[in-house]
Amino acid sequence: MPNPSEPAPSRRTVLATGSALGGTLVTAGLTTAQASAADRAEASAGHPAGRQAEHAADPWRAVLDDADLVWQRMPTTWYEGPFLGNGFLGSGIYAEPGATSTAVRFNVQHSEVQDHRPEFGSLFGLARLPIGYFTLEPVGAITGLDWRLSLQDAELTGTLTTEKGSLTLRALVHNDRSVLAVEVTPSAGERDFRWVFHPADAISPRAAFKPLPDGYQGNPPAEVADHDGVTAAVQPLLSGGQHVTAWREQAKGGTRTLYVHVAHSYPRSTALDRALKTVRATARLPYSALALDHRAWWHAYYRKSFLSLPDARIQRFYWIQLYKTASAARRDAPVMATSGPWLEPTPWPNTWWNLNAQLEYWLIHGSNHLELDAITRALSEFRDNLAKEVAQPYRADSLGIPRTTDPHLVNGAAGTLTGYGVGIPGQDPPTPEVGDLTWALHNVWLTYRHTMDRAILRDVLFPLLRKAVNYYLHFLEPGPDGKLHLPATFSPEYGGNSRDCNYDLMLLTWGCRTLLESAELLGMHDPLAPRWREVLAKRVAYPTDANGFMIGADIPFAKSHRHYSHLLAVYPLYEVTGRTPDERALIERSLAHWVGFEGALQGYTFTGAASMSALLGKGEDALNYLGELMTRFIQPNTMYKESGPVIETPLSAAQSLHDMVCQSWGGVIKVFPALPAAWADLAVHNFRTQGAFLLSARRQGGSTRWVRLISEAGAPCVVRHGLTGPIDVRDGHGRTLRHSDAGDGAIQIPLRKGESALITARGDRPDLTITPVRPNEDAPRWGLPLS
Repeated sequence: MPNPSEPAPSRRTVLATGSALGGTLVTAGLTTAQASAADRAEASAGHPAGRQAEHAADPWRAVLDDADLVWQRMPTTWYEGPFLGNGFLGSGIYAEPGATSTAVRFNVQHSEVQDHRPEFGSLFGLARLPIGYFTLEPVGAITGLDWRLSLQDAELTGTLTTEKGSLTLRALVHNDRSVLAVEVTPSAGERDFRWVFHPADAISPRAAFKPLPDGYQGNPPAEVADHDGVTAAVQPLLSGGQHVTAWREQAKGGTRTLYVHVAHSYPRSTALDRALKTVRATARLPYSALALDHRAWWHAYYRKSFLSLPDARIQRFYWIQLYKTASAARRDAPVMATSGPWLEPTPWPNTWWNLNAQLEYWLIHGSNHLELDAITRALSEFRDNLAKEVAQPYRADSLGIPRTTDPHLVNGAAGTLTGYGVGIPGQDPPTPEVGDLTWALHNVWLTYRHTMDRAILRDVLFPLLRKAVNYYLHFLEPGPDGKLHLPATFSPEYGGNSRDCNYDLMLLTWGCRTLLESAELLGMHDPLAPRWREVLAKRVAYPTDANGFMIGADIPFAKSHRHYSHLLAVYPLYEVTGRTPDERALIERSLAHWVGFEGALQGYTFTGAASMSALLGKGEDALNYLGELMTRFIQPNTMYKESGPVIETPLSAAQSLHDMVCQSWGGVIKVFPALPAAWADLAVHNFRTQGAFLLSARRQGGSTRWVRLISEAGAPCVVRHGLTGPIDVRDGHGRTLRHSDAGDGAIQIPLRKGESALITARGDRPDLTITPVRPNEDAPRWGLPLS
């Protein structure tokens, strides 16, 4: 995670939609008529009775419409305004600074646009580059606005009111075409409104926060010219290549539509031709036609899972995070940078690997959105670059990832005196941060476990994790106590290097255990297996003291610290889970000590604490921590900021909700393991668990009413269902399924691939319809409503 207080670094498969529901039985599929009903909602948007009918037929429409963000006051920053995106092109929308009554800014940024001068490192020479923005400039001064960001359609609609009239607008970033389209219908007094493009200086955003490296200079200015009716701003790069913003405004009747596309090319200068071609092709389509397939993609996206809970504010927040994730991530897009595709002035203009990237993608697993998994794709595609990030003597058998990289996993340290980005344990001052790749591979392991896709295990996780662990093995040495010890490494952000650093010991332990289990699953006899077993048997115990887990053998935890790098064995690795009273006490003591120091705590401190509380079954504590997050850190549009914009924390808060609703670590699916008492009713559908199960369940009146599981892979099915008393277990045809007691409130059900099990109280035949639950009380919408 970027640290604003530390000095600048010296070195640098779309899954098939499960059984959908539309106010119908969970065992039934979504009919064509029901699917079409969602698409007809636009026609009834102005009619409350029509909207209620749509909601009754379509629970997704109900929760999504309820979660729409609204603006009745002008947003003035990125943290307040609407945002649109498709993983590549992004636009944040807010008043033009210094001209809040005369212009609205539509930012134009792109996740692929970066510099290519590795000699200046990842934060200057390989940094993401700002592109620019359009201003919508009315004739009269702006006097009011009424905007709505529709999550269902991924579209901003509404009106700007001015002293001269009004501007009615619709805007989207098209899912497939990667085009920002803004349709504006002016009143008579606003017919002469205008669009103005403002190219940004093509220099690393970090330049506003840190001194420039010696010899670094910004790229030359963009060149704006007309190309047969399409205007293009061509930004040449000193390293070669270019990025291009092309646009055209089309008028039809009383409506004008702006079409904008961004293209990037390196080392060749081919972006201009691609940008012009895209704009010309797209501008032939009216906005309404362009919106059709865009909306279809988004409608299908949301219907892969469903969650409704009685806290209106948090439920809305959750669905906004699903919108935000699909706006910022695609499997084939770059791994999200710290601010996603919405680049703003920031000291952190690239991808961060010591927390940010991991947290950004956790929610894709439970929400059943593995089609967004860029981490697995990027680590596999650019694995050769990972070898170059460790020192030359270790490249034959080791891999590493530095704290920061560009989308190709390059840090730029090859242009420095050291020639590598990952430090050497016990040797490299100031920060031999070694464990980041292993932690990133834990995300890949999660993708494997939630899909049981053997190819991910065989082709990506095992070979990369083997080499990540190999790097540790070069330095692991026996001590006088007969235990295996690590020389000094760095625990992200705490400061100072320590022997037997918990960050690394915990990741090494998980890595060795996972390699052994993976080799067995793959039927492999790896020659390193004895060494992995030795590490598990002989590695030194995690350093602890009276306050719980230490940073490492040399450094106690003794000051406020936002990062839980010293607690990874608890969460998310689930290596230390409280299985004994002493272990549970250690977790509780460590958690209380960590969050007990005010001063440096940040938003993801509280998401981590919420998930650790959920591990312990403490739903009230988990909710309290999320409440602290919402009160202290979450901004009006659910974005998050520290010294600059960062997006991982709200996304990880969605994962904390997942951890309260369902956990599946350790081979056991735990249904509703950590719910607060106030959440007496809850509905979940097609929640994806480890073992590749799709979970649907209903809680009513404070008790679990029924649980349904579909097996996609035929993995062992052990479920702690939460029902009390005798139960029935039936298959998809209503026939009794045999099951056995697995202990601790769990049962084991023999399910083959494609089979399902429904668990209910003995003799109960509950209504299996899943609908949104009623909120306990109303709450203000996200955005900037009047009240």
